[in-house]
Amino acid sequence: MKAGEVLLNFSRSRTAWAALSLSSAALLGVALYFQYYMQLAPCVMCVYQRAALMGVILAGILGWLSPRSPLLSHLALGAWLASSIQGAVLAYQHHQYQLNPSPFAQCTTVAEFPTWLALDSWLPSVFAPSGDCSAIGWSWMSVSMVQWLLAIFITQALLALFFILVRVKATLSAGI
Repeated sequence: MKAGEVLLNFSRSRTAWAALSLSSAALLGVALYFQYYMQLAPCVMCVYQRAALMGVILAGILGWLSPRSPLLSHLALGAWLASSIQGAVLAYQHHQYQLNPSPFAQCTTVAEFPTWLALDSWLPSVFAPSGDCSAIGWSWMSVSMVQWLLAIFITQALLALFFILVRVKATLSAGI
């Protein structure tokens, strides 16, 4: 079996989607650990990044439920890529607040979710902001939490793009 076939089969496996869902859920669990046990209050940008992470988790669950269905797995791949890109954009913006703290450029203290997706009202223990976006409350190996999240979201987006390309290549190879 060629490497391309192995990658294609892996991208269509429950194992791949389970790994995505569970690793992303673990990241959300780590965020809640920091909030409730280390007493680090999440800012509005943190909350938005959690929402992007929930998008990745939901994409993983969708792929996990039906990994061999072309429609659902392609939809899950698209949602994974979109959520990861959005998370990376949010983490980058958050990082800018930390790099350039200014009284004139601050994030709001109120989450502005759409009314049809009022996560801060539905699940305030996870999505209600109470911290300052410019504060750096934790770092590891001289890398802040936001920088770690930026790297994680970029890695997730690259993995999603990689699996999309694997599928496109397989489709083109089968059609040629």
